[in-house]
Amino acid sequence: METIYWLAVATVVIVLFFDYTNGFHDAANIVATVIASRAMTPIQAVCIVGFFEFMGPLLGGTAVANTIGKFVDLSSLDKQTAILILFCGLLGAIVWNLATWWLGIPSSSSHALVGGVAGAVVAAAGSQFVIWGWTPLMQEGKLLGVMKVLVSLFVSPVLGFWVGFLIHRAGRRLLAGAKPTANDKLRKMQFVTAAGLAFSHGANDAQKSMGMLTLVLVLGGFIPKFEVPFWVMLACAIAITLGILSGGWRIVRTLGFAIYRVRPLHAFDSQLTSALLILSASYAGAPVSTTHVVATSIMGIGYSERPRAVRWKKAKDIGKTWLYTIPASAITAIVIYAIAKIIVG
Repeated sequence: METIYWLAVATVVIVLFFDYTNGFHDAANIVATVIASRAMTPIQAVCIVGFFEFMGPLLGGTAVANTIGKFVDLSSLDKQTAILILFCGLLGAIVWNLATWWLGIPSSSSHALVGGVAGAVVAAAGSQFVIWGWTPLMQEGKLLGVMKVLVSLFVSPVLGFWVGFLIHRAGRRLLAGAKPTANDKLRKMQFVTAAGLAFSHGANDAQKSMGMLTLVLVLGGFIPKFEVPFWVMLACAIAITLGILSGGWRIVRTLGFAIYRVRPLHAFDSQLTSALLILSASYAGAPVSTTHVVATSIMGIGYSERPRAVRWKKAKDIGKTWLYTIPASAITAIVIYAIAKIIVG
C-alpha cells in the first residue's frame, strides 16, 4: 500500500506539472494578439489573463474533466500498474510540450495528453483498455472516449477558421469608413475579449488535468467514484495560472506576427472567435486545443481580408506539428514506460 501511495503522490505531482506546462505553453496563445495589436503591455496582459485563467477552472464546470478522465478504463488492472501507466503517459506529454515550446512551435497540449496516455496504455496493457468509441458512434450516434476527443480536436480548428472568417467580414462592414481613432476603442475592447479567452482557456484546459488527477485518485482507491473534488479544481487552477504567469513567450512571435500581420480589429475578432468556441466546447464536455482555435481563427481572418498575405507556409508547418503531436507523444510515453518498467521491475 505504501508503494501505491507514493506512486500516486508522484503521479499527482506530474499531473500538476503537466497542468503548469499547459499554461506555460499556451500563455502565448492567449496574449499573442493582444500584444501584437498593442492593446496591452505584456505586464497588463499577464495580470488580466492570470486572474481570469484562475477563475475558469473554478466556475467552468467538470464536463471536459469527465470526458478526459473516462477515455481509458484501467479499473481491472492492479493499482500500481494502472497508476504507473498514467504517470508515464503524462510524462510523455510533458516532454513533447517542452520540446515544442523550446522550438517555438505552437502545438496542442490536448493532443499531447491524449497521445501520451493512450500510447502508454496500449504499450503496457493493450488497446482494449482504451475507450476508442468506434462502436457506440456507429450504433447509437454518440461520441465517446477517444472518438469524442479526436472529433472535438479536429473540428474545432475548422470552426475557428470559418467563424473567424465570418466575424471579421462582419466587423469590417460595421467599421467601413470608420476613422483611425476606432483602433483605440478596439484596443480597449480587447480587455474584455482577452479576459473571456483566458477564462475559456482555464475552463477547458485545466479540466483535462482535473480529469487525469481524479482518475489517479479513483484508481488508487482514494475516492470511491469519479467525482472531481474541490481541492482538485483549486490545485489545477493554481498550476495552470502559474504556468500562464511564467509565459511561453517564444510562441508569441509565431501567432502574433508569423501567420498574418495582426492589427486591432484582427486581434479583437480572433479573441472573440476563440473565446466563444472554447467556452461553448467546455460546457459541452468537448476538449479542444486553444492553440488550434487561436491559430486557425487568425488564418480565417487573414483569408477573409487578404488571402495572399497569409503566410501559408508557416500555417502548413504548424499543421504538420499538429499531426505529429499524437504519435510523437505516444512514442515518447512508450519509451518512458519501458524505462520505468525496468527501474521498478
